Amino acid sequence: MFLARLAGQPAHEVISAADMTGAAWLDLLRPTKEEIALAEKLTGLKMPRREDLEEIESSSRHYKLGEVIYLSTPLVRRDEEDVTAFPVGLVLSDSLLITVRYSDYMAFDTMGRDLASRDLDMPNPDASELALMLLEAMVNRLADVLEALGRSLDQVSRRVFAADTPRRRVRAAEMLRQTLRELGKNGDMASSVRDSLLGVDRIGIFLGDNGHYQTNTPLQLRLKIVGRDVASLNDFVAQTVNKIQFLLDATLGFISIEQNDGMKLLTVVSFVGIAPTLIAGIYGMNFKNIPELGWQNGYYYSLALMGFSMFVPLVWFWQRGWFGDR
Repeated sequence: MFLARLAGQPAHEVISAADMTGAAWLDLLRPTKEEIALAEKLTGLKMPRREDLEEIESSSRHYKLGEVIYLSTPLVRRDEEDVTAFPVGLVLSDSLLITVRYSDYMAFDTMGRDLASRDLDMPNPDASELALMLLEAMVNRLADVLEALGRSLDQVSRRVFAADTPRRRVRAAEMLRQTLRELGKNGDMASSVRDSLLGVDRIGIFLGDNGHYQTNTPLQLRLKIVGRDVASLNDFVAQTVNKIQFLLDATLGFISIEQNDGMKLLTVVSFVGIAPTLIAGIYGMNFKNIPELGWQNGYYYSLALMGFSMFVPLVWFWQRGWFGDR
């Protein structure tokens, strides 16, 4: 049996020492205190608590006690509404790999299915190979997350620079607000993926520096490949962060343009109203010597003059493109 799992089962369903026979991987999923105590009793190893896994200094995340290696890293998980990163701990001995995690992760499920589908005549992987397989699964999953993030940014880019941007000011403003929200979520995702890649890279460096795979050349080469994959993904993350910043600047620029258009409209309205107000003020003065007051059509003359004084600046603004494309 490759895998034994403690995942919040009732007390009468938890694994026993007999269940651990032949198991090379013990997976603790959202373990309770009782389950951690049971795992320590079954394996004889000290299990890291959640507060230990959440330490940020490298000396607390990666260390070696005797022949047992303790590792931890944050792993990003994207829900429909939120982006979260939960700590994952690895305890690696000569015969057993123990993982401690507080959330479901696709990489663990994928690796479990791969192990279950192995041919029976294939040699069973030991704890060291399982740890390397898990690192590879983490890197592959983070690569999938980055691919999805890249596709999301492409959609945002097409929407921001689309030629058929909504002309109605309310719809355009709502589109820009939604774009800012999406860019914020994508920025959080990129930051979390970068932290996860950094954690996986530190794990690989720690294992390499301690010579854990020194006597196994194939696994040592696979560990180097993991390091190169992480480096390439870090470059992709840096490019993604730059693209997010570019789209953010572009969106803010369009928002400034929308604000300038609003100020233009207010300017036109205020300017167009000045001349009619002046004319109305003149003819509203209480002077006897206003020749137009004695005209039979003086009232209509003043209305026409007001309309003409509004029409002229409107045409002037329109010819200069203040009302959009002609």
